[in-house]
Amino acid sequence: MEVIGLKRLFLLVLWLWIPKEVVGMNGTTIGNSTVSSRLSVVKIGALFTVDSVIGRSAKPGIVAAIEDVNVNKTILPGIKLEVILHDTNCSGFLGTVEALQLMENEVVAAIGPQSSGIAHVISHVVNELHVPLLSFGATDPTLSSLQYPYFVRTTQNDYFQMYAIADIVDYYRWREVIAIFVDDDNGRNGISVLGDALSKKRAKISYKAALSPGATESDIGDLLNGVNLMESRVFIIHVNPDSGLVIFSIAKKLGMMTSGYVWIATDWLPSTLDSMETVDSNTLSLLQGVVALRHHTPDTNLKKSFFSRLKNMKGMETSSFNSYALYAYDAVWLAAYALDTFIKEGGNISFSSDPKLLDTKGSMLHLSSLRVFEGGPLFLPTIFRMNFTGLSGQIQFDAEKNLVHPSYDILNIGDAGSRRIGYWSNYSGLSVLSPENLYKKPPNTSTSNQKLFSVVWPGETTATPRGWVFPNNGRQLRIAVPHRISYLEFVSKDKNPPGVRGYCIDVFEAAINLLPYPVPRRYILYGDGNRNPNYNQLVNDVALNIYDATVGDITIVPNRTRILDFTQPFMESGLVVVVPVKEIKSSPWSFLKPFTAQMWCVTGAFFLFVGIVVWILEHRHNPEFRGSPKKQLMTIFWFTFSTMFFSHRENTVSGLGRFVLIIWLFVVLIINSSYTASLTSILTVQQLSSQIEGIDSLISGTQPIGIQDGSFARRYLIDELNIQPSRIVTLRDPKAYIDALMRGPSGGGVMAIVDELPYIELFMSSTNCKFRTVGQEFTKSGWGFAFQRDSPLAVDMSTAILQLSENGDLQKIHDKWLLKHDCTAKVDDVDSNELSLNSFWGLFLICGIACLLALIAFSVRVFCQYMKFIPVSEDIDQENPPGIPGIKPSRSFKDLIDFVDTREKEIKQILREKSKKRRRNQSLDDQFSPPT
Repeated sequence: MEVIGLKRLFLLVLWLWIPKEVVGMNGTTIGNSTVSSRLSVVKIGALFTVDSVIGRSAKPGIVAAIEDVNVNKTILPGIKLEVILHDTNCSGFLGTVEALQLMENEVVAAIGPQSSGIAHVISHVVNELHVPLLSFGATDPTLSSLQYPYFVRTTQNDYFQMYAIADIVDYYRWREVIAIFVDDDNGRNGISVLGDALSKKRAKISYKAALSPGATESDIGDLLNGVNLMESRVFIIHVNPDSGLVIFSIAKKLGMMTSGYVWIATDWLPSTLDSMETVDSNTLSLLQGVVALRHHTPDTNLKKSFFSRLKNMKGMETSSFNSYALYAYDAVWLAAYALDTFIKEGGNISFSSDPKLLDTKGSMLHLSSLRVFEGGPLFLPTIFRMNFTGLSGQIQFDAEKNLVHPSYDILNIGDAGSRRIGYWSNYSGLSVLSPENLYKKPPNTSTSNQKLFSVVWPGETTATPRGWVFPNNGRQLRIAVPHRISYLEFVSKDKNPPGVRGYCIDVFEAAINLLPYPVPRRYILYGDGNRNPNYNQLVNDVALNIYDATVGDITIVPNRTRILDFTQPFMESGLVVVVPVKEIKSSPWSFLKPFTAQMWCVTGAFFLFVGIVVWILEHRHNPEFRGSPKKQLMTIFWFTFSTMFFSHRENTVSGLGRFVLIIWLFVVLIINSSYTASLTSILTVQQLSSQIEGIDSLISGTQPIGIQDGSFARRYLIDELNIQPSRIVTLRDPKAYIDALMRGPSGGGVMAIVDELPYIELFMSSTNCKFRTVGQEFTKSGWGFAFQRDSPLAVDMSTAILQLSENGDLQKIHDKWLLKHDCTAKVDDVDSNELSLNSFWGLFLICGIACLLALIAFSVRVFCQYMKFIPVSEDIDQENPPGIPGIKPSRSFKDLIDFVDTREKEIKQILREKSKKRRRNQSLDDQFSPPT
């Protein structure tokens, strides 16, 4: 930019003839330097196009400011402030010439210009001559650079206006805009800032439509016809105020001011309307629905009286004024305040010739007439130190030489005029409260705090336009679909239109049908059909604009979201580890498996050995261990085996016996615990055919790992888990899965397979749950539809997918394609198995046989007693024996039941008495019987 400005200046000086005369102040000349001996008049310059939208308001503002400064006795006392006006006539060349002529008049400051293009050129001049340039109309953001130290902007920087537009675009959730601008310094640089601001909101300028500064109606019509064929319907208009209305006039003829279109104009449009004495109904009808930004200036009584005063001034060409009148007025006062401070601080107003501009070798260019303001280097920082309240608000500069508190009114133009729908400030963003009220509160630019009143858009509709349409050039949406060879339930080729089918296609079509607008589309198979395509390459091709979107089993992973926009996930997913499983069937004699035969024998021998030892130690001391040999033998067996359950009744009284018993009870405790743990493990643990328990044990090993062809799992295992690429084996389809898992690492297969959960659920279901997942999902992701970056379809499709989930259609589509045999219970916990009767019927059989034998023995014994009881009862009277009521000896079944119910002690007593009586009777018989 600097090189271009210097070239322009060189050409101007080359052709310019500057008369060699110096119009100085009342003073004396010493050499090449003019120093005021009695300072009574100070000159400032004014440089702008008088007959323009900005100039017609700026001129009366400057004149009024000069009058007010000279009347005020508290500022520049005894000094008259004069202004020298030069008209640039809307010409960059003439404006530069006028600026050079202005510098001959020894001005201490220059007010203007209004054109950013002229400001770029003459900023090089004022840099050389040390004359501050106070511009009330040049809004180009690049003028604030360090390249132009003497440029002082007394109006708002377009940098902030472009960020205000970006906030509006983000507020309505638009993602693409088309910028229409005049191709000059102000237009290009402003739109460049707009692009940066939109990128921070994840939006962009889809097309920059540049107009030449003198564009004809034909040129404008061709440009609008071109942008109307594009996708975006949000137009940002950044043009000159003197010719901008022509764009809307042509747009209306082309039908571009109707429903669905969005037009946002920068501050040029309100400046144009405010400068009109009366805005006719045709103009308002032309602009119906347009949103525009206007410089925000506080509504004070001082401002109202100022505009009233301008209307009553004589010789004014208009009675309506825009905000540039306020900025021009404040620019003069800024110069006056700074001069007053500069002089009071001892500053000297003097001028001298620049040695660089002296004539050489008879040159006819009189460059020596340009004078250098020697006090400029001290006067410039004085200007930036000023702080006062002007008509346009607070006049104070920040570190980047911009006015503090930049803010804008946001207007909505309708048939009845302009309506303010809110404000924008860099303090709190969009708000329905005025910036003056917001400055009293802490700054808050959060999304929830951004608010605007309702807008009546073109077509007189209050519904927010979508902001985009499918282009009118007839191109369909190019959708890439993976041409898979495995898991065809998700997506596959189809002979019938649209050429593809599957779960993913049905979900996409159902979501498309929920959109409030048609989406012309064409499915394109991606891949050769011989193997699954590379999904990373597919995603990259969409990002490279080879395709507009991709539909299928596309996993949402970070490296893909950096280049594409994904919808809301329509299927949950995550990587899992799959291994083969071998179940151990339960045996009727499983309770014997915890110990080996040798262990059982040794354990039984020790039970007997310990019993004998305790008997020997206790025999002399413990009466419980004495008695008949039969009793002692039973005591040994009972005592030693009852210690297994800690239920022995015999007490030990000898010290040695107690010592041996304590040691043995500890041994029994260990044996019982080991037996319980081993039996539990045998009956409840479902053993795997490998030692893999999850992804951690898989990482620590060295065995090969299988993955699906085309899956992102390969990159994840290598990049994220640092697994050696040589361990990874690519498998083509589920048949290859089964073969590799069954063969195992030793047979040239794999130890485990890492794949996404939807595939694995389908795989295990098709193999009758012969394989299991181990561990948990070690990634959490999902499948989504991918669109090009910033595509508005991604947002609308996400909303449609949520609707499918809420109304149950998503589950119906899932059941249609993927409802198979459920292995979830076995997948969740492969180490769980319910205990069944099969594992214990051996124990129950032994217990049952023992019980049956006991019953048989009891029955035989009772029957034998009963048979003894019946013959004897025949010799007894029918009366019941004393002490045994209710027993009537008989052979009936009821008498048998009564006999069984009688206590054995009583039966034995009856039998004993009957036996005694029978013996007595036998003795009597022997006594009375005759001798043989």
